[in-house]
Amino acid sequence: MQTPQKPKPINHSLPRVCIIGAGCSGMTAAKALHEAGFPFDCFEKSDRVGGNWVFGNKNGMSAAYRGLFINTSKRRMEYSDFPMPDDFPDFPHHSQIASYFESYVDHFQFRHRITFHCGVEKAERRSDGIWKITLETGEIRFYDALMVANGHHWDPRWPEPAFPGEFQGLQIHAHAYVDNEMFRDKNVVIVGMGNSAMDIAVESGEVARRTFLAARRGAFVLPKYLFGKPLDQLATNPLIPWKIRQLGLQLAHRLVVGKMENYGLPKPDHRLGDAHPTISGRILDRITHGVVTPKPNLKLLCGDSVEFADGSIEKADVIVYCTGYKVTFPFFDQDFISAPENDLPLFRRVFRPGIPNLFFIGLLQPLGAIMPLAETQSLWVADYLRGEYALPSVIEMEADMSVERKRMYARYVPSKRHTMQVDFDDYLYDLKRERNKGERRARKQGIRLPVSPQANSL
Repeated sequence: MQTPQKPKPINHSLPRVCIIGAGCSGMTAAKALHEAGFPFDCFEKSDRVGGNWVFGNKNGMSAAYRGLFINTSKRRMEYSDFPMPDDFPDFPHHSQIASYFESYVDHFQFRHRITFHCGVEKAERRSDGIWKITLETGEIRFYDALMVANGHHWDPRWPEPAFPGEFQGLQIHAHAYVDNEMFRDKNVVIVGMGNSAMDIAVESGEVARRTFLAARRGAFVLPKYLFGKPLDQLATNPLIPWKIRQLGLQLAHRLVVGKMENYGLPKPDHRLGDAHPTISGRILDRITHGVVTPKPNLKLLCGDSVEFADGSIEKADVIVYCTGYKVTFPFFDQDFISAPENDLPLFRRVFRPGIPNLFFIGLLQPLGAIMPLAETQSLWVADYLRGEYALPSVIEMEADMSVERKRMYARYVPSKRHTMQVDFDDYLYDLKRERNKGERRARKQGIRLPVSPQANSL
């Protein structure tokens, strides 16, 4: 484990920065600024770091449930300079991930730079570019730059439109799920085919009378291990064209897992890799043992029963909607920054062209873990704010964004889930190249701060 470098003294000639959130993205942003000597404040609604990975988080925004284990391996999730402990399993429990985040903050000694129990009520950009930040306490502060790291797995998205009919039992979103005691001796319907749906269906199968898994569309279910290694550590070289990597994964999946239809699941309407994958080492086993029963999508709510799209009717006591999340920024005015249909175009998922002092950290959906990507994004922004990286022109950024979005929409299944998809290794590789280009632009232009420090004088 790397010995923490001594952070540079706070340099008040650098822009003063506000960070919203101290989850896995906000905390690594705080570390990057702390080590570079920036004057900054990081505001966190909860009493601790970790965000979504804190079970029972006091901010009410965590989707973690009691039995949650990660579905990306620890070596693909850890920060570059702070490995997860060797005694952690390949796929740790949420409590281990939360303790890892606490250790990260203490190891690099920047906990005192985070203000806990304090959310941001409103963020407004004045005509002079200064950010006016209103805290939940009513206090107002001013900043030269703003880093947004409020996460995108906390505002539940329910079925749109809602299923017709009435239901006498309990309906919850996966965000509210805590443990399977609520399912004991009941008939449970899980709606969805993502990671949460699979995990909750497995847990329901342990105690429920019957568990039905209602698929809105087909999906490829991938095991956590393939050929004795964590799946996400295979086919990772970005220099190998994606089509070749995709073909290798398709062949391996067909060989090891087989067709989804063989398990009673719907046939996916896309190729493996053209939609966000579903990772589960247990759901197919539960299905083949009759503990979980696959069904097509819900069609109608019938009081104490539900009707599925195939016309079958089953008694039901609980429905769990694993239908994803909305991307929202409650501190911004809707007409300033919003993500309708979960879509917010950004240059390399960080910069908003035309607003040179606003940055989004961790606002992407990788085929892998967010943490290392947020770490790299944070270092990139720190370089930019020091004047050591220069952005392309607005026209060039918008052209780059257009190409990126065309590729994304050409590859992925149209869905609100696929509006900010990136491939883990490809993203890091492309970002490294862009940072190198930007460093050359900065040297050519003459290194200068892109955001003038003004807030310190207010």
